[in-house]
Amino acid sequence: MNNELEKAINAAADLPPMPLVATKVMQLVEDENVTAAELAKIVASDPAVAARIMKISNSPLYGCQRQNQTLPGAIMLMGFNTLKSLVVVAYLKDVFKPVGLMEKMLWEHSFGTALAARIIARDIRVVNPEEAFLAGLLHDIGKLIMFNHDPNKFQMVIERYYNEELWFEDAEKSIFPYTHAELGGCVLEKWHFPDVLVKAVTQHHTFVCSDPEEPYQQSLTAVASLANLFCIKLGIGERAPQAEFDLSKAPATRQLKLGNDRLAFLMENFAEAYERDKSYFC
Repeated sequence: MNNELEKAINAAADLPPMPLVATKVMQLVEDENVTAAELAKIVASDPAVAARIMKISNSPLYGCQRQNQTLPGAIMLMGFNTLKSLVVVAYLKDVFKPVGLMEKMLWEHSFGTALAARIIARDIRVVNPEEAFLAGLLHDIGKLIMFNHDPNKFQMVIERYYNEELWFEDAEKSIFPYTHAELGGCVLEKWHFPDVLVKAVTQHHTFVCSDPEEPYQQSLTAVASLANLFCIKLGIGERAPQAEFDLSKAPATRQLKLGNDRLAFLMENFAEAYERDKSYFC
């Protein structure tokens, strides 16, 4: 590991720590004997997190037919894995809180990618939708750390990305000795996230198609990669849409065996869902 990457990983310590309620929820969700009432008791100890979860549980995203009035009811409706996703959402929303334009765009792109990944995963039915949501949500965490660690250099990347119309990873390689994907994966590993998420974040630009030894990993990484491209094509968290970008030629599309009609269907569903649900998250 080069010294610059190690310094950037250590700079992640400057981010606000994961709230205790989020840490406890993520641990308890792994216990097969935990109940919704027990989880609700933990969540209720942080009013801000509880309020966000109640708001999201009543959103169209979860197909709510009637208003949830209680935390246990909301948690039962969403499921425990979704609760785990939402405590990470609540944490990251606070991390992006010092809202300048850069943080706003990064958050919109991260949420958009998470939502797209969930929609794709539900359609292809080979990866867990909530794991896909987390992979999408966290895929660009490295950008936030780069921005916090060295804002001047990161601004140089942004300028090259927009002014010279480079792909972001090409622009950052010209300025940094590591990529945001490498940095993000290293930080998630340091934070003890599951290896499958670490790899999905690390490889969302560089995965090799059709590795027969890791079919689930390949599919999850492809979902995160394609979801990211959905947002780039539509201009979510970007300066402008890249409408001319051909998704059918992306490695992720080949990995997931998606034809043009299905791609168009998923993209349309995502665009509608993002407009409908972004007020609950952004």
